[in-house]
Amino acid sequence: MTTPTAPRLGTALARLLVLAAALLGVLLAGAAPASAHAALTGSDPQDGAVVAAAPKEVGLTFSEQVAMSPDSIRVLDPSGRRADTGEIIDLCSGAVVKYGVALRAGLPDGTYTVAWQTVSADSHPIAGAFTFSIGAPSATSVALPEQAAGGGVVGALYGIARYLSYAGFAVLVGGGAFVLLCWPRGAGVRPVQQTVVRGWLTLTGATLVMLLLRGPYTGSGKLADVFDLGGLQAVLQTKTGAALTSRLLLLGAAALFVAVLFGAYARRTDPKERKDLAFGLGLGGTVVAAGIAGTWALAEHASTGIQPGIAMPVDILHLLAVATWLGGLTALLVALYRAPSVERAAVERFSRVAFVSVAVLVATGIYQSWRQVGSWSALTGTRYGQLLLVKIGLMAVLVGIAWISRRWTRRLAERAPTLPEPEAEGAEKDLENEGLADEAPDDEDAGDDRPADADADGEDAPEEIDPERAAQLARQRAAVATARRKKARDADPERTGLRRSVLTEAAVAVVLLAVTTVLTSTEPGRTEEEAARTGGTTAGSTAVPDRPVDFRLPFDTGGVDGKGVVRLSLDPGRTGANALHLFVERPNGKPLDVPEIKVNLTLEEKGVGPLPVAPDRIQTGHWSASGVQLPLPGEWRIQVTVRTSEIDQTTIEKNVKIG
Repeated sequence: MTTPTAPRLGTALARLLVLAAALLGVLLAGAAPASAHAALTGSDPQDGAVVAAAPKEVGLTFSEQVAMSPDSIRVLDPSGRRADTGEIIDLCSGAVVKYGVALRAGLPDGTYTVAWQTVSADSHPIAGAFTFSIGAPSATSVALPEQAAGGGVVGALYGIARYLSYAGFAVLVGGGAFVLLCWPRGAGVRPVQQTVVRGWLTLTGATLVMLLLRGPYTGSGKLADVFDLGGLQAVLQTKTGAALTSRLLLLGAAALFVAVLFGAYARRTDPKERKDLAFGLGLGGTVVAAGIAGTWALAEHASTGIQPGIAMPVDILHLLAVATWLGGLTALLVALYRAPSVERAAVERFSRVAFVSVAVLVATGIYQSWRQVGSWSALTGTRYGQLLLVKIGLMAVLVGIAWISRRWTRRLAERAPTLPEPEAEGAEKDLENEGLADEAPDDEDAGDDRPADADADGEDAPEEIDPERAAQLARQRAAVATARRKKARDADPERTGLRRSVLTEAAVAVVLLAVTTVLTSTEPGRTEEEAARTGGTTAGSTAVPDRPVDFRLPFDTGGVDGKGVVRLSLDPGRTGANALHLFVERPNGKPLDVPEIKVNLTLEEKGVGPLPVAPDRIQTGHWSASGVQLPLPGEWRIQVTVRTSEIDQTTIEKNVKIG
């Protein structure tokens, strides 16, 4: 009966890579090119507002701290020319994050476009645009770029580098922890060494790529700007640039620890010396690993929002637990497929280490979820919450598979069975059938090799062995020995079952890591809900999602100067607080000064109103009221009463749909 064998490692790893690439592509394709983590919650003037005179400055209010540059806010006139001075003004006060830009004097009437782009405190680029008008709206020739901040080829490459950096960190830290805590003999196993070193190379390479791409990722979006040394210098002065540089320095220290682990430590034979060196490697390695994890915590989600002083240490613990579990799982998978044998005690120790890691993950994950989501509605109603649910589901699946692996571990034999001689002969025969070994020399060949001066008694003279032939025989014997070891491993059904369950764990872990990468570049649910409540939006949108209500109503009171037009603007034109502007004009378009104007708002279908509004006179022909409350959506009737003299007045009205 033929014992089933697990798939070859090369095929298995290829499948994992294909699965990771496919899933990452799906996730990134479904996400916005660059999800905003700060939100624009207000602007002055507001989107779509019509002001009588040009303001001195344009102000933007954000939900959290942002990094501003001289070109972060640009105001463009109807012809597309810059209307601002390029001077960024810090208008922050207490918890209010507000920045502005000064406008040039003497701006003509027309529609102006405000285009802004900045970097949120958690390192992600955000951008948007809105318009306002001076005097009266006009046509505008401003064309804004269609590509969102952080999108395009640069955004895709940056996202891939982020994924590879997480994967490299997990393999580097988890692989080293697996050797020190679970399988010290693995320090001398070449496949395990190669796996950990490749983790270091992947993390180092991905960090360098992110550092080079950082400038165009948060700025122009052009791949050619990777070679802009000025942009790289500017990146190095930012918080993210400092974090990436620190990571590279820490990776230099990590390389030293890896060299000692697979060099001096692997060669030590004295138990006491080996134990002391393991303690030093473990302590120093933990400090370096925590430092590398801190480069993420200091520059991303944990560094902003509520309770950053608690969130950053929790985030470091979370990353270390992920690396210990998933990276150790990778090292175990390589050992099961490539190493001659893995002791049952080593697998059992890793099972205990993985259990502790999962416990830390659950504890830190609960806190992070509360901090980033904040409510049950955000858990199901925001993209961040939905991705978090997917991550939780994958974690549950991974824990279930780990439980199966633990059962296989308990059934694992202490040592692989030794094959009887017939099996060994069968292994050699299989090699011959597969073309892995040449035919052994038969009697006839041996006779050909016999020297000509053999004595009559049949004794052969000392045989001169051809070096090439000797090397060929050595390769044959090595191939036969490898086949015997492989058959010995595969003959143990418990070990085969363990390899397959660990391979399945690794496949799910690849998917989980992809979801986590997208999750870290998605706007937290708490921020999204807060921005929605305050009327802000995320990147790529205007400051207010609904356009203001803007219409004209002709009137005639019957007296002198009794004819004209009332132009009404209700901003943002939805439920909640609104700004009301009224412009009274003569038939020729010039402002008309009237002694009084009143407004009533009625929602008949809900029995609300009439709600009186008494606007204040701002200047000739311009009346305004702030904080006009529209409590419910529906079709509102807006009545405007205009009085042009002591006895001449009229009331005009219009029905408006409010969302």
